[in-house]
Amino acid sequence: MERYIEKAAVLVEALPYMQQYRDKYVVIKYGGSAMVDNEHADSLLRDIVFLECVGIRPVLIHGGGNAISARMKESGIAPNFVHGLRVTDEKTVSIVDEVLSDINARIVKKIKGYGGDAGGLTSRDRVIVAKKHMVEEVDKTTGKKAKIDIGFVGDVVKINVKPIRKIADVNSFPVIAPVGVGRDGARYNINADTVACEIAAALKAEKLVLMTDVKGIMKDPKDEGSVISTLRTRDVASLVSCGIIEGGMIPKVKACVSAINAGVKKIHIIDGRIKHSLLLEVFTDRGVGTEILK
Repeated sequence: MERYIEKAAVLVEALPYMQQYRDKYVVIKYGGSAMVDNEHADSLLRDIVFLECVGIRPVLIHGGGNAISARMKESGIAPNFVHGLRVTDEKTVSIVDEVLSDINARIVKKIKGYGGDAGGLTSRDRVIVAKKHMVEEVDKTTGKKAKIDIGFVGDVVKINVKPIRKIADVNSFPVIAPVGVGRDGARYNINADTVACEIAAALKAEKLVLMTDVKGIMKDPKDEGSVISTLRTRDVASLVSCGIIEGGMIPKVKACVSAINAGVKKIHIIDGRIKHSLLLEVFTDRGVGTEILK
């Protein structure tokens, strides 16, 4: 009997959050180990179906880096990265678009298999208006800044929210591939974290959840017990300057700050490898990972 009482207590704890987030957008970026490991992937997609079932409007943005690299290897193309961004020629962007479209369709099929309802959005739907991204680098000889063209890598110019809202308005939820289309019709590969932040900002989402392979933002990367549970946007610059926020976490957190400034209420960086981490973050008093607030 005690076990059942504990289960009832969990539901009671979740109730005010269900009421608070009902009919609100919760944007989720899905990638890393949570996407590669089948058990983690299945668990997360079921959790998202749960969000949908209690009246929350989830919006899922997915990556696919490992699958893209594998397909490129099969095609005889060696992956090449500059400042963490994949150098993307015309053949590579076609592979990226094809792989992400395939992943998108598989995710939608899985969600429907779990009793949820979802609609896929890819480059064909032109949700993401993009432009070419130029990498800025300092020339070691002259000391001057120079811009490097790394191909069909994009920046977000605008998010077209109509296709997203159209799916959400029929009690379904959008699953979005992070490939943008320029005004010239060219396709651009865009970082999924960046896309998630931009979509959350365009929707004025209640929450943005970034699923990662780390516990959150840690004061000491070697100590998983040093996770910063709450981070205010005003403190980000000092954490970057002292090296607590470093490497690939810098652009991720800066994109988060922009999203908060654009109207997103809360952002969570959580470990997608923890089972039900999404539900723990949304529906419990304590949550997991790092919460970023204005």
